[in-house]
Amino acid sequence: MSLEPTALDVLAIAGTTLGALALILAMAAHLRLRRLRRDYSLLQADGDAPSFLQAVARKTEEVEALRDDLSRQRQVIGRVQADLADAIRHVAVVRYDAFGDMGGRYSFSLALLDDGGDGLVLTSIHGRSETRTYFKGVREGGSDEELSPEEKRAVAFARGEEQP
Repeated sequence: MSLEPTALDVLAIAGTTLGALALILAMAAHLRLRRLRRDYSLLQADGDAPSFLQAVARKTEEVEALRDDLSRQRQVIGRVQADLADAIRHVAVVRYDAFGDMGGRYSFSLALLDDGGDGLVLTSIHGRSETRTYFKGVREGGSDEELSPEEKRAVAFARGEEQP
């Protein structure tokens, strides 16, 4: 017998090698297909459960609904802030003895203002036999009528320009 390979031997070795390579490629393809099926099964619904894609779509809709709600809430907050700026929120009282001989500081000036310094000053002057009460309109911290020093102090306190 001769040790030289014949053409038939070379073809057999090449065929075996190609078969082994084909087997390895087939096993690799099978493993990859198994992974793809597993990943695909995650995207599909099992029984009554929604699929991953359905769940993502539902969550996306919920996020959009929340964004719309947030936009509406911002509008409401803007309107509330505008209303609040016009509300009487700044109040101050200055008590004093209008006549100096009465004692007890029964007279007072009460400033009721909004954020813009608009509102009114209510003043009550207490005397021996009577008490008079009146008010003056205030616009931007001032008045068309002359304010008394006590009324000016009440407005300044209400606006935060002075500390009591």
